Amino acid sequence: MIVTYNWLKEFVDFQFSAQELCDRLTMIGLEVDALVNIGGDLDSVIVAQLDSVAPHPDADRLTVCQVNTGTEVVQVVCGATNHKTGDLIALAQPGSVLPGHFKIKKSKIRGQISQGMLCSEKELALAEDSPGIMILPENLPLGQPVFDALGLKDYQIEIGLTPNRPDCLSIVGVAREVAALCGGKLKLPKIKLCEADSAIGELASVTIKNPDGCPRYAARMIKEVKIGSSPDWMVRRLEAVGMRSINNVVDVTNYVMLELGHPLHAFDFNHLQDGKIIVKSAQQGEKFITLDDQEHSLDAEDLMICDGQQPVALAGVMGGLDSEVKDNTETILLEAAYFKPTMIRRTSKRHGLHTESSHRFERGADIDMIPVALDRAASLIAELSGGQVLSGMIDSYPRHLVPLDLEISASRTEKLLDINVECKTIQSLLESIGLQVTSGSDSDCLNVRVPSYRPDIEREVDLIEEVARLYGYDQIPVSMPVGTVNAKLPPLRQLLYKSLQQSMVTAGFSEAINYSFVAADSVQKVGIPADDKRSIQVKILNPLSEDQSVMRTSLVPSLLETVSRNLNYRSSDLRLFELRPVFLSHETDGQHTEQLSLTALMSGRREPEGWSQSSAAVDFYDLKGVVEEILANLNIYNVSFDSSVSQPYLHPGKSCRLLAGHQLLGFLGEVHPETLVTFGIDQPVYLFELDVESIIAVAGEHAQFKTLSRFPDMIRDSALLLDESIIADQVMDIVNRGKIRFFENATIFDLYTGKGVPAGKKSLAIRVRYRDLEKTLTEAEVNKSHDKLIRSLCHQLDAEIR
Repeated sequence: MIVTYNWLKEFVDFQFSAQELCDRLTMIGLEVDALVNIGGDLDSVIVAQLDSVAPHPDADRLTVCQVNTGTEVVQVVCGATNHKTGDLIALAQPGSVLPGHFKIKKSKIRGQISQGMLCSEKELALAEDSPGIMILPENLPLGQPVFDALGLKDYQIEIGLTPNRPDCLSIVGVAREVAALCGGKLKLPKIKLCEADSAIGELASVTIKNPDGCPRYAARMIKEVKIGSSPDWMVRRLEAVGMRSINNVVDVTNYVMLELGHPLHAFDFNHLQDGKIIVKSAQQGEKFITLDDQEHSLDAEDLMICDGQQPVALAGVMGGLDSEVKDNTETILLEAAYFKPTMIRRTSKRHGLHTESSHRFERGADIDMIPVALDRAASLIAELSGGQVLSGMIDSYPRHLVPLDLEISASRTEKLLDINVECKTIQSLLESIGLQVTSGSDSDCLNVRVPSYRPDIEREVDLIEEVARLYGYDQIPVSMPVGTVNAKLPPLRQLLYKSLQQSMVTAGFSEAINYSFVAADSVQKVGIPADDKRSIQVKILNPLSEDQSVMRTSLVPSLLETVSRNLNYRSSDLRLFELRPVFLSHETDGQHTEQLSLTALMSGRREPEGWSQSSAAVDFYDLKGVVEEILANLNIYNVSFDSSVSQPYLHPGKSCRLLAGHQLLGFLGEVHPETLVTFGIDQPVYLFELDVESIIAVAGEHAQFKTLSRFPDMIRDSALLLDESIIADQVMDIVNRGKIRFFENATIFDLYTGKGVPAGKKSLAIRVRYRDLEKTLTEAEVNKSHDKLIRSLCHQLDAEIR
């Protein structure tokens, strides 16, 4: 919310400086984000008079002006065409710094000396655009700063309001807070309304068919209006708070909205069929074109303002294109209404329309301000457009909102705030912001009637909060809370979560945090079929957008989107992981579960770019090594990789599932090329997805200590001739489960196919280490154990020794 210092002073007398006012507003909860001194640094821009205006001798579109500053005559070259001899203008003297850090210097333009610049409203930040230089009113003293001469010096104050304070979305609302600060009295604008003999009820009617969405709708009519420009004072005031002038009628609705906080809308009455206003819900799928010339498909929950035949406005958000005020408009139907905040908020989000009106309605407008704002706007329109206000007001109010009465206790206030405050002080503080306070059931209590402009006050604790901020947060004594800390070890689940996170970082991965809300088609993009439980998604009741309409059932789509974005920014060497919950639904009972998942991916070079580093790309085995390291850190060793089952988004033949015994832990492999194309990724990506809940179920609590042998090991290497269909895991499974005496460990160190190896066969070389804890092994003992192991392999795998 933007207000100005001088505009506030019209509603309350105060002596604070601009900076002091900002400090005090911040201390009562209205945080000031910015303070701008309008015209404060422009004293070198002065009132001057054009003694003569002559064509530039060497340029057709320039003029050479002799400018009288009151003390001397200087020459200025000007490119505008709207000035003449005798005009008073705004002269920026050499050394002036105009808005936008534009410094004025003495210069030569096409051979003619120019000692300054003749300024336009735009160059002085008084308007967004201007057709020429600024022509000032007559009889202003020469040499005086322009902003002083025109009374334009002011301070623009930008307040960062929280959503629960709609009462301060107006000059009057902020002035009410200032009045409470200085002990002054709030002065509301005086309304002078002259009504014509004819009545509005003879020409128009209002019907509310959805009183839940619109409890109150009022209207006035102004005839014989003349659409034109607004007076300078209104244009300046609107532009000072960041609003563009349109025409005298629309400017009045905006001015009153800023002044009193209640949005209004002006209809061209001649375009309202049958002279009727009907407030009702939209028809599903109905089309409607708003003022910004955009077509919207309406939802049955949208509230519409209709005439006798068609919709004319999206209630509380934006008017329609057909009934807007145009240059030839002569009769205005002026609307002031109250709409249900949640309904306006959903409509605004649904159609992507956020306006000044919707901003106020969705936070809660003041229903009692409707007739005041309507009369204020009608009187200003009549004054500025020469129109006549028809007698009477249509005020349809089918469901009166009952005022809220609360009770506040001085003892409870003292208990919460730790300050000794009497009922008399509480009453004075609450009455300073317009609350009606009377004596309560006993001497410790007060009854408070909450005004309609404070929808945020719902309970006693809200009243106590008002007491705190008006009393002064800086007046509340600082005291440290007293309590005990009961320390205990974190649960195993939390320890494992931290361990997984740390393991990924140690492995060189960066953590990604994506939204849990995703688009409904995200699972289809990675090829997950409709009969998969991950296709049953939890829908968001009030989504921010269609791209965030469901809770994600897999982390894979979000991470692939992250890869795509990084590649677009030429970041191609990626190690990313995400350790976040996914949300699954059970089709049978409709229940939802939150399940922790770890998904990570690798892509690009194996080593960082550098003169001594390899340019080789990562592959499946880099990813597999990371998975094995993570599991080893959690004391999970007996894992197997089964390539017979995979995921639709992984490359068949280059992916597998991960098992710990019969427990499925997850999947890993190369991302399917078709999936990469879907996400616009043009390089291989390797990905694993682990179910953290399953990992927790099989994780060991701590590593087991194994006694180290003091005796040397003995190694035997053997090369086996195997069928190509036999995988390494089968070989290692037999070796590790063989219960061979003195066996310590084994590894595969060579794989060969080609010359010397029959077709359909492969040569696999294993290295086995033998050791005893109590003695040095003999050759005979080792050979006996190794022969037993080799015989077992040959028997079970139909292998041969090369």
